[in-house]
Amino acid sequence: MSFLAQSVRQVLRQVPNRSSALAGAMRSLSISPALGQQNKPAAKSVDVSAIAKEQQKEGQNICERINRQVQKSEQGRLFAVVHLCGKQFKITPGDIIVVEGYWPPTAGDEISLDKVLLAGARDFTLVGRPILEPGLVSVKATVVEKTLSHTKTHFRKKRRKQYMRINFQRSPHTMVRINSIELARPLDANAEEKEPPRRLF
Repeated sequence: MSFLAQSVRQVLRQVPNRSSALAGAMRSLSISPALGQQNKPAAKSVDVSAIAKEQQKEGQNICERINRQVQKSEQGRLFAVVHLCGKQFKITPGDIIVVEGYWPPTAGDEISLDKVLLAGARDFTLVGRPILEPGLVSVKATVVEKTLSHTKTHFRKKRRKQYMRINFQRSPHTMVRINSIELARPLDANAEEKEPPRRLF
């Protein structure tokens, strides 16, 4: 036991000497990059206002191109991502989506989905932060059917305890057909953020 303790002490005594040698080596290495940086030319000053103007001009050009496509109906089939009953759905016109759980609208109701997170076409995509401006994209839908889901079986058993339970559950489902997705108004590159109106769904 004493031999093991002596060998551990010797190893521990040698460690500081090695670390001090490494520290000296690192000090000599850390000076060399500083010398190399002295010979470099001074950095050029950047004009931030000019960059901001260029970005603004580029944004206006993109908005003009999108508006031209929409006016001539060349954008193709639009798609959107909407937030509905706590879930997100990627939709296109003609799709049927299933909303799980209780939802107040009845069959035959025509509704407007206002929480649009993203809308796009073949050549462009409008991304919201987190949702797009109210009134920019119009998504119309119709409630097709209200029904119950398939029967789910919940079976519980404790062995050797004569305990066995079986429960059946069916949750309400609402089927919604997407009628249309349209850009309601032209895009504006310098749009100011306004207070959003109250939303129902």
